[in-house]
Amino acid sequence: MSNKLYPLLETINDPAQLRLLPRAQLATLADELRAYLLDSVSKTGGHLSSNLGTVELTVALHYVFNTPQDRVVWDVGHQTYPHKILTGRRERMDTLRQLGGLSGFPQRTESDYDAFGTAHSSTSISAALGMALAAKIKGEDRHAIAVIGDGALTAGMAFEALNNAGVAECNLLVILNDNDMSISPPVGALNRYLAKLMSGQFYAAAKNAGKHVLQVAPPLFELAKRIEETAKGMVVPATLFEKFGFNYIGPIDGHDLDSLIPTLENIKHLKGPQFLHVVTKKGQGYKLAEADPVAYHGPGKFDPAVGLQKPSTPPKQTFTQVFGQWLCDMAAHDPRLVGITPAMREGSGMVEFEKRFPQRYFDVGIAEQHAVTFAAGLACEGLKPVVAIYSTFLQRAYDQLIHDVAIQNLPVVFALDRAGLVGADGATHAGAYDIPYLRCIPNVSVACPADENECRQLLSTAFAQDHPVAVRYPRGAGAGVAVQTGLDALPFGKGEVRRAGKGVAILAFGTLLYPALEAAQALNATVVNMRWAKPLDIELLLKVAAEHEGLVTIEEGAIMGGAGSAVSEALNAAGVLKPLLQLGLRDEFIEHGDHLRLLALQGLDAFGIEASIRQRFEASLPGHRIALKVVA
Repeated sequence: MSNKLYPLLETINDPAQLRLLPRAQLATLADELRAYLLDSVSKTGGHLSSNLGTVELTVALHYVFNTPQDRVVWDVGHQTYPHKILTGRRERMDTLRQLGGLSGFPQRTESDYDAFGTAHSSTSISAALGMALAAKIKGEDRHAIAVIGDGALTAGMAFEALNNAGVAECNLLVILNDNDMSISPPVGALNRYLAKLMSGQFYAAAKNAGKHVLQVAPPLFELAKRIEETAKGMVVPATLFEKFGFNYIGPIDGHDLDSLIPTLENIKHLKGPQFLHVVTKKGQGYKLAEADPVAYHGPGKFDPAVGLQKPSTPPKQTFTQVFGQWLCDMAAHDPRLVGITPAMREGSGMVEFEKRFPQRYFDVGIAEQHAVTFAAGLACEGLKPVVAIYSTFLQRAYDQLIHDVAIQNLPVVFALDRAGLVGADGATHAGAYDIPYLRCIPNVSVACPADENECRQLLSTAFAQDHPVAVRYPRGAGAGVAVQTGLDALPFGKGEVRRAGKGVAILAFGTLLYPALEAAQALNATVVNMRWAKPLDIELLLKVAAEHEGLVTIEEGAIMGGAGSAVSEALNAAGVLKPLLQLGLRDEFIEHGDHLRLLALQGLDAFGIEASIRQRFEASLPGHRIALKVVA
């Protein structure tokens, strides 16, 4: 990008250079940073609204604190693009979320300035507290700062960390980036003055001195304490966080550097846990994103001068949309259905459901543990809860899944979106582990639809059961199969033969059925659409095993403990010895990149599947070698 457009930003390759700038130039730097950010993300796609909202806060943090010696932990990490740009990664922003390029989230392996890897919500305070106490134990003079959003602060883990931090006797700064409210009148000149005052040494010293003086006269001390709480409560919601043991400061305008920097400089010299409340606006500085921050939360490539446009040709229906339509249709059919989401209404396809069935829609916030046990409570009273949750986020409620749902054998449906690889979001969001972590739990069943229509049918099957059932489906569109409009279900626990062949049988679990079918053409192999990872269709499995010389399992999930392992266990239990090749995601974390390219690198495209089968069975099944080669 041209130096003429960003002359000041181009001179900043690390925060040490930023700290050499006169304060008067920081507003110009922030303007250039925001323009660069918009230009960059419009070319690569990625999170936009949240990053536009943290430009000034990022500049202020790196200007005041001595990063990376001082640790800054960014909760979730959606808002760290300005941080990446200022910490030596500006020239690599064109590789954002691409294979081999920059991650869309903080990564410790990517930069020393990324103090902690984040992507799942509400972890920052716990991590920063650990860093603050480590500094104390090691006798190191450095700061630990957690930047957390108002949404992430709804999670129980954040409050657990606040509760611990308030009595930990260490220097921790928690910054609440409140971007869900407009900057109200109190957040102005008066509030700026109060924030500076409350963060200053004089205020802290006077407050402590007053405590010592008044403690000898308990009634006066209690009166003074109440007066202070009341006075602060008139302009700030201080009481809650001060009850946790924090010194509360704010709220202040998170886009006003003349407020942010003096306040942070004062806080820097305070001892003990500090809580700074800043108010920012998602999409700040780009009017289209300000007007619709949800649409610009994670856009693809677009022209900033025009904004997001509807595609000229209608896109394929996604699995998420299939689920959303099924949810509405089943809710209209069965009044017992209730829908639950942990703060993922748009991502899980529940916008229309909320509009049509507001009394049966529950967004519990970023609280996956609560979502699952809440569903269990509803199920105890005869309702039929459907928990719409990403595969990677259900991991956060694993104890509740076992203890509160499975042990009590309650009929809760888990609609597991983003199963398998998720492309640009990388390892932190990949749904690679749901089959292993679900199938080992008694009473729980796991359905793996091969396409959009089967997804709808298996959701109906799951809803009809009287025990917990998870239906896992990937991000985006699948094979493009036409989706029925009814609520017909498929047989529970039963698969089907999709292609009859010889020699080798491929047992497919989920959407990899289609590349398996393509590979099977060249191999003249049988292909079985298994549909269920648990319960397995044992009758079909044993029949296929008896008729073929070798078996192949394929799944877009972890091989270890996955559906292929279930097949191996079932064959072993039946006393059937049969060569078995298990294909799936290898024992490694798979980083961000194009979804199809990542599958190919795992050998899970049609070419890779065929090559793996040839390598395995042409060597071990000599009697079949000629048939395979002739067909090929």
